Amino acid sequence: MASLLLAVIYLSFISLGLPDSLLGSAWPVMHADLGVPMSWAGAVSIIISVGTILSSLQSDRLTRRLGAGKVTAVSVGMTAAALVGFSLSGSFWALCLWAVPYGLGAGGVDAALNNYVALHYASRHMSWLHCMWGVGAAAGPYVMGYALSGGQGWGAGYRYIAAIQIVLTAVLLLSLPLWRVHKGQEDRTEAPAAPPLSLRQIYAIPGAKEVMTAFFCYCALEQTAGLWASSYLHLHRGIPAETAAGCAGLFYIGITVGRAASGFLTMKLNDTQMIRLGQGIIAVGAAAMLAPAGGAVTLAGLVLVGLGCAPIYPCVIHSTPDHFGADKSQAVIGVQMASAYVGSCLMPPLFGLIANHISPALLPVYLLVILAVMALSHEALLRRCGESARS
Repeated sequence: MASLLLAVIYLSFISLGLPDSLLGSAWPVMHADLGVPMSWAGAVSIIISVGTILSSLQSDRLTRRLGAGKVTAVSVGMTAAALVGFSLSGSFWALCLWAVPYGLGAGGVDAALNNYVALHYASRHMSWLHCMWGVGAAAGPYVMGYALSGGQGWGAGYRYIAAIQIVLTAVLLLSLPLWRVHKGQEDRTEAPAAPPLSLRQIYAIPGAKEVMTAFFCYCALEQTAGLWASSYLHLHRGIPAETAAGCAGLFYIGITVGRAASGFLTMKLNDTQMIRLGQGIIAVGAAAMLAPAGGAVTLAGLVLVGLGCAPIYPCVIHSTPDHFGADKSQAVIGVQMASAYVGSCLMPPLFGLIANHISPALLPVYLLVILAVMALSHEALLRRCGESARS
């Protein structure tokens, strides 16, 4: 039964990644069909992000009331409905309307699933599950490309992904008894009867501010590197635009391959060691990008930044019950997720201003500054939670 539930969770993580890259891959066609400027994609993205932040902050309350299985099923169902709505939208404003349940569903399933896996499974599964998210995120554009190249339109691409989400919702509903009886190999006892924590109470927990800052910085670094790598390669290193676009994908390949490898490394290293290892690899990669060397060194540095990012997100999540207790982990993971999405929203545009007014060559420096704040925050978390002696 435990293996069957784990298979469902793996499928859920693949499905979680599928819609994430659809808007970007379809927007060059969508904006023309809807008659809006190219830049308006940002408004849809912001609405989705705000919904995700709000649902992440409410994840503790919802999960205590409904349980992780029901929250996941309902959230995936909301995402499926939103994707159907996207596929039928004939105006930009309809798109914005459907972006609300899209974001709410994404945040709910993300926080609930991550906490459930942190409580019930070994660290290797967290790494491999986030690798599966990368598989889904990479597959989404191919599904959309199939629909567009076949002349079916972007709406068909959204309907294909919506159909997958609908099937997954049915699977999740059928699997609800498994969530109630499952006891994983690394169970940490939950306390569902306790009242949900308010934001003020969560913020007052020793180490909460530090882990929120570390997570803010991690997602800021990942999103900034992913968004601006192509521009950096083209504008600063002189790599042709079409080549730079493909090479920027090396960053995401690094993350996906790194998470697959991290699952095996976690059998030898604990979460703290994995996080420190990842931070060290990012530092080496950013330094290689900064070095006055050839394009091959720059690309190797970009891959290293992706490889370094790989273990940090899943290992920070997995270590949350150990740092804060199983009874507080859902609440803390919820605010961690919210902090992550805020970092993803704010920091990449900030670098865009720096690149525009100073130089895109500062990308590695920007990443190193964020990395330094992340590392200091994580070490402060360990000291606050009394973990430094054990790690």
